[in-house]
Amino acid sequence: MYAHEFERIGKRLFAEHLVGGNFGNISIRHNQAGFYIKRTGAYLDSATEPVLVPLDGDVPPEASSEYRVHRDVYRKTRHLAIVHAHPPAAVALSLVLDKIHPEDSEGIMFCPVIPVVSGEPGSQAIADAVSDALISSKLVIARGHGTFAAGKTLDEAYLFTSLCEHACRVLAIKRGFSCE
Repeated sequence: MYAHEFERIGKRLFAEHLVGGNFGNISIRHNQAGFYIKRTGAYLDSATEPVLVPLDGDVPPEASSEYRVHRDVYRKTRHLAIVHAHPPAAVALSLVLDKIHPEDSEGIMFCPVIPVVSGEPGSQAIADAVSDALISSKLVIARGHGTFAAGKTLDEAYLFTSLCEHACRVLAIKRGFSCE
């Protein structure tokens, strides 16, 4: 049902070097009862049929290990799509900053403050932290792990992922030019 849409977004993530290997995941809200998410171990750039996960009840074993984050975001917010990626500059800056304040024009316009939260990948702690941040934002970085971007569509969530990495690269380059 959503395999080709997930593949399309996955290919964009790979093309921009926002993910590597089979890292990251994508989900889309299906209805009030659940959401479709990438299968665990599946590559984002291949047309693998995603798994339907209910908002309550047992989770299919083939669902991505980050299903807890996606489930909590859909329970707590009105977001309809989530993209989780591992952009290298965003991950690196999350190791040294608690909030990222973009200084490039697009970053300032679309994500003026990017919160950084903590929690072990796949844990309830990261699910709580990310979903709480996404109540009032469309983008958050899990410290040392990656971005979680949400929106009305997969394209919107992808856009915030790309904007975040661009803003973080600009900040990293600026720090390299700093004469302080």
